[in-house]
Amino acid sequence: MRNVKISCRHVCKIFGPTPEHIAETIKPETAVSEILENTGHVVAVRDVTFDVYEGEIFCVMGLSGSGKSTLVRCLSRLIEPTRGEIVINGEDVVAMNKEQLRDLRRHKMSMVFQRFGLFSHRRVIDNIAYGLEVQGIGRAERLQKAQEILELVGLQGWAQHYPHELSGGMQQRVGLARALAVDPEILLCDEPFSALDPLIRRDMQNELIHLQKNLQKTMVFITHDFLEALKLGDRIAIMKDGEVVQIGTPEEIVAHPVNDYVYEFTKDVPRVKVLTAGSVMRPIRQKEDLIGKAVAMDTTLEQLIPLTADSDGAIPVMDAEQNLVGIVNRRRVMMALATVEEEEA
Repeated sequence: MRNVKISCRHVCKIFGPTPEHIAETIKPETAVSEILENTGHVVAVRDVTFDVYEGEIFCVMGLSGSGKSTLVRCLSRLIEPTRGEIVINGEDVVAMNKEQLRDLRRHKMSMVFQRFGLFSHRRVIDNIAYGLEVQGIGRAERLQKAQEILELVGLQGWAQHYPHELSGGMQQRVGLARALAVDPEILLCDEPFSALDPLIRRDMQNELIHLQKNLQKTMVFITHDFLEALKLGDRIAIMKDGEVVQIGTPEEIVAHPVNDYVYEFTKDVPRVKVLTAGSVMRPIRQKEDLIGKAVAMDTTLEQLIPLTADSDGAIPVMDAEQNLVGIVNRRRVMMALATVEEEEA
């Protein structure tokens, strides 16, 4: 069983003069536009429940106004939730006093924003060390730590420069480094790459994936870009009008969108790059003609095609612990391809 790092239960945020009253009286089927028109209240987050597991990147995506940024700010109480339960490491964040909340933000949780928020009068190294300074760590120690993180995010040689001397992508690396310098258990990322040019954005996504392989942080990553969510997320929560309409792995969401809203995000996704051996395999039988080298469950359909093209034999599929969990063969791959072609027709 995976450890639950963050647990949200029935989280709700309503903006307006009497949010508690509105939360008690609105019916689940009432549209947010109707609530706004009739009461003047904005329902930003509505009865949201999910868990985030230790060491995973949990992407929350949706269109502008879907409530995703409000939700991530509720997790650290930068925005106070109207109601609901938010539990981190077994502690109720909603019930924390100011001192407990300050300790959570300083030592266990960091946030990376779309706007870099760097101090223009401080050099790069001092920007990175700022969180350690707030913690009361001595200058020599915090600069040493900041230098290590600086190198980790690929900014060697830029320690003594000022933010205005850096490109947008480099500034965002400084923002990410500042968040990592305090060695948080949890990273909350609110569309950190959306202001960057496409090529720089892709580089930053790859950098985050590389860092995650080494650091294994628990991340809640907000984005409006479905392809970014597919690339980064171990699981994805899709929001609409303040509600979570589907949670699943990238392949679960692409293969089985729950409604037309989710399908609109998935319809142009190249499924051969998303669907995996784990989704097309079948159980192994007693007498099986196994061929070739085993593949991992996350091997994509695109990668499986050449492996199965010239044989009817079965390729073993292994899980992360190297247990044999099933097989794939040419027929299974062709059936999956036929389904893809039918859906895209």
